[in-house]
Amino acid sequence: MSAPPPAAPGMRFAEFVALAAALMATQAIAIDAMLPAFPVIVRVLGVADPNHGQWIVTAYMTGLGASQLVWGMMSDRFGRRPILLGGLALYVAAALLCGLSGGFPALLAWRFVHGLAAGSVVVTRSVIRDRYAGRHMARVMSLTFVVFLTVPVLAPSIGQLILALLPWRYIFILCGGFASLVWVWALLRLPESLHPEYRLTLTAAHVARAARLVLGNRLSIGYALAMTVMFGSILAYVGMVQQIFADVFRRPGLMPGMFALCAAFMGLAAYANSRIVERLGMRVISHTALLCFISVTGLHVLLVASGHERLWTFVVLQAVTMGCFSLSVSNFGAMAMEPVAAVAGIGASLQGCISTFGGALVGALIGRYFRASTMPLAAGAFGCGIAALAFVLFAERGRLFRRHHASAPIQGGSADSRAMAR
Repeated sequence: MSAPPPAAPGMRFAEFVALAAALMATQAIAIDAMLPAFPVIVRVLGVADPNHGQWIVTAYMTGLGASQLVWGMMSDRFGRRPILLGGLALYVAAALLCGLSGGFPALLAWRFVHGLAAGSVVVTRSVIRDRYAGRHMARVMSLTFVVFLTVPVLAPSIGQLILALLPWRYIFILCGGFASLVWVWALLRLPESLHPEYRLTLTAAHVARAARLVLGNRLSIGYALAMTVMFGSILAYVGMVQQIFADVFRRPGLMPGMFALCAAFMGLAAYANSRIVERLGMRVISHTALLCFISVTGLHVLLVASGHERLWTFVVLQAVTMGCFSLSVSNFGAMAMEPVAAVAGIGASLQGCISTFGGALVGALIGRYFRASTMPLAAGAFGCGIAALAFVLFAERGRLFRRHHASAPIQGGSADSRAMAR
């Protein structure tokens, strides 16, 4: 396995990966830490329908998806570092205002703003693309996933601990405190990664040309749409998991531990991907993982339909499903970014906007059918897997498992694509 190029001036590779993962983890902690609090928030704020607790996730994800394009364009114009730091500062303020909300509508409004601010973290993908290309980029993204996925392992248990000692509002204070520490780390250690000569002028014509470059490339849009539906299946699981353990299995106290176990499989899969992706390639790994995802979720549908679903079968199948998700999506993201190096900021943000906003809608659509059964989750995940396969086949012109593709150079891409963006 070849050594990756230097991460950034003054930073070791391990620190760069850890900081990138911490930046991305600010998004995850804003969801996972509060999963145990949904019943409490619904009760304290007088929400009539318990299913509406899922809106706390939906509002956040909607803001997250809607804002990413703006953050990415700004980072292409003004540089990565100031946009990251400004977005994190807004994130901290929004998290604290969520904790001060006096009613459910106000909480949802501030959660939307919270998501808007968290959208700035999409710039992290642009920083990675500025520094790396090809399989090196896939390796970095996989390693950031390993650290990033420790948040789902720990956050629900931390949220449960906070609920045992303090009011639910302190969970939002936790989000703000964590983001504050990451802000200080980035301020002190993260250098600017976008060279001044590669910054774009934000005129309508330039933005439109960059958008056509991103949306007109089969790999870029095909893998972005595949990520969209895959994210939708995971967001449906996140939104329903508390109710599944409470209403289906009657074991709500087991949720944090079982959630952590399933998330641990995602982390292990991401680490395995980082070790083998440079040898086997992104396509072989991700396409195999996607086919396994479809097979496992299809088996889950049959198990539920036959009446043989049990707590242990749910946890085992969900853990395997999430491992397959990790192996596929981490590589989908790298392959979607590969052809848009010339406009990495707009590329990451537009792809992120599509996958996050679309994933939130898919997850909400699946979640609305929850009626004290795991069938909506299993069937929804199976359908998402089939849709993802269709998008991958579109991206690859009907061929799976191709072993090689040319990497665009770091910082700048091809002369043609750079000229098009400008």
